[in-house]
Amino acid sequence: MKNCIKKVLTAAGVAGAVFGGLWIGTKLTSETQVRSIKPFFRRRSPYILAHRGGMGIRPEHTKLSFDKASDFNVDGFEIDIRMTKDEEIVVFHDAYVDRTSNGAGRVSNMTLDELKKLDFGYHFRDVEGNHPYRGDKDAKIVTLRELIESYPDKLINIDIKDKPETYEGSLIPSALYRLITELGAEDRVLVTSFFDDQISRFKLYSGDTIALGAGENQVKNAVLSYSTGFKHMYKPNADTFQLPLKPGTPTLYSQGFINFLQSLNIAAGYWVVNEMDQMDELIQKGAHTIVTDYPDISYYLMNERY
Repeated sequence: MKNCIKKVLTAAGVAGAVFGGLWIGTKLTSETQVRSIKPFFRRRSPYILAHRGGMGIRPEHTKLSFDKASDFNVDGFEIDIRMTKDEEIVVFHDAYVDRTSNGAGRVSNMTLDELKKLDFGYHFRDVEGNHPYRGDKDAKIVTLRELIESYPDKLINIDIKDKPETYEGSLIPSALYRLITELGAEDRVLVTSFFDDQISRFKLYSGDTIALGAGENQVKNAVLSYSTGFKHMYKPNADTFQLPLKPGTPTLYSQGFINFLQSLNIAAGYWVVNEMDQMDELIQKGAHTIVTDYPDISYYLMNERY
């Protein structure tokens, strides 16, 4: 038994020595890479972005929501995009229109004209359970072009939703880049996606000219580097991390992790934050961006405490 314990302790010591040697070696040979700050991030922080235009108080991704969020002085909007059958880029989250409209079917199987005929205020309920926006003329789908042109003073956080392996997913990175440059919106858009491949494809066109978010794999790599003590080896390829607040992920919104991102000039953003105290806590820790369903709540926070 004593021999067994001795062997275990010896093995642990060897492992510790190897780990320590590896850490020292990488620390001496690795050079920390700090991101240059893109124009998108040069305004005063914290940024308050209305999630899908502020889906808690108006029908998501409609003119109704974007107008109302603007009344609450948000810095911009966090939106999702998809491509239609006739290759128009629309501001929309789901693959299907069923949840939010009076229609049915995939966005990619419908033309823009077909989508424009649908009522996207149909299913929205207010706090009393009513449907106040059914049939409203502004409860319509919005194209990305319309959004960028209609709100020239707002920042726009764009999340590519079409999967890389789909036809529309293969087209949207290049189409998105062309639209952004055509409208001269390079400095006020941020492009991101849960799919790392979509961010990489977009970057083939944009290079280092447009702010980029991190996909899931990049975030996982950063968390692993930070948690294992090898954060000096992490090489960032994004200008911001947009992180969820959910049980079991305390590292993502810890003071240490936010400091780590700040040291690399990576803006720490959090979604979806709908409670005033939680918003305040994150801002106090140094969070750069708060994405919320309720821009009215963020408005009162920023006016009362900041």
